[in-house]
Amino acid sequence: MDTYLKHLISNSPSRLISFADYIGAALYHPQFGYYMKDKQKIGRQGDFITTSNISDVYGRLIANWFSRLCKTAIIEPIFCEIGAGNGRFAQSFLKEWHDTINTPLQYIIVETSPFHRNLQKELLKNYPSVIQIENLMELQAFEGVIFSNELFDALPVHVIEKRHGQLFEVMVGYQSEGLVEQMIPLENEDILRFLQESDMMLRDNQRMEIPIVMEKMLQNISNVLTKGFVVTADYGYTNEEWMNPRRAEGSLRGYHQHRMIDNVLENPGEMDITTHIHFDYLIQKGEQVSLQLLTKLRQDEFLVKSGILKELEDHYDPNPFSEVSKRNRAIRSLIMPSGMSSYFHVIIQQKGLHMSESELFSL
Repeated sequence: MDTYLKHLISNSPSRLISFADYIGAALYHPQFGYYMKDKQKIGRQGDFITTSNISDVYGRLIANWFSRLCKTAIIEPIFCEIGAGNGRFAQSFLKEWHDTINTPLQYIIVETSPFHRNLQKELLKNYPSVIQIENLMELQAFEGVIFSNELFDALPVHVIEKRHGQLFEVMVGYQSEGLVEQMIPLENEDILRFLQESDMMLRDNQRMEIPIVMEKMLQNISNVLTKGFVVTADYGYTNEEWMNPRRAEGSLRGYHQHRMIDNVLENPGEMDITTHIHFDYLIQKGEQVSLQLLTKLRQDEFLVKSGILKELEDHYDPNPFSEVSKRNRAIRSLIMPSGMSSYFHVIIQQKGLHMSESELFSL
């Protein structure tokens, strides 16, 4: 990866590349990219953990909610997951559907990583309704739900910073000591347009990540979706929260063996790189491409509305060492104020429908 990045930088006109180009290579290069490598990334033996790896209840709840949604909204029982990782969410979703709902279903996984596709094939081999594709644009006239969990936070971003009243783009260069940051006056028209549309005014010494590729992703989703919902689970900030002085250093971080790494230029291709997403921009751009906002909820609020408390009521076991009790503790960890879900939000958008927020959880 180092050799590739050095070559990429030395062949660029300014001998600098944007952080977006760097992250794109570090995460998604076909051979050297972190997500493309044959190594475990999710879970205790990996570098980070997701909600679906805490408990199978997350996938099971979404399955039951989706089955009710199909009846309420009269949409096809087709569920598309973008970036399914190790397949744990899909497995819990499909098991619940097979065991409890037991009606026809088509489950589509969009996955670019060959390593993850192989994991998914093995884990989901008993579910013939699963279809794997490599690119979202392989879908045509899709009707149903397009779901993602921690997708947008892993997309490449540009980085900007304001110093002495002037905006700069933070670039990546190469010197004898390795990869380094270098700032140039901000001239990127896409970034300037983002700031104008978002009405964001950085303070001096404030740094921020700019998600230009988010707009393209939303446009692609809208292009393939004719009727249905887009459900996005991720962590991020509103514009107001971004302007809080505590966010002055931005949110770009790396994760390696469950340790947070501040300098994402360390060991490219060997760790996850992530940022908090811009919620207001996702909603604003969604509206512009015909994805109408239905609701934005904290993930724990979404889980409660979807019936997670009933799971606790229906599956009580006084034995603290039983599998049921372990599972119930995992459920509580998803809805406690200090738990993982309190940092996440679920954004639900619709296209070709006219549902109200109350109807989402009416049954």
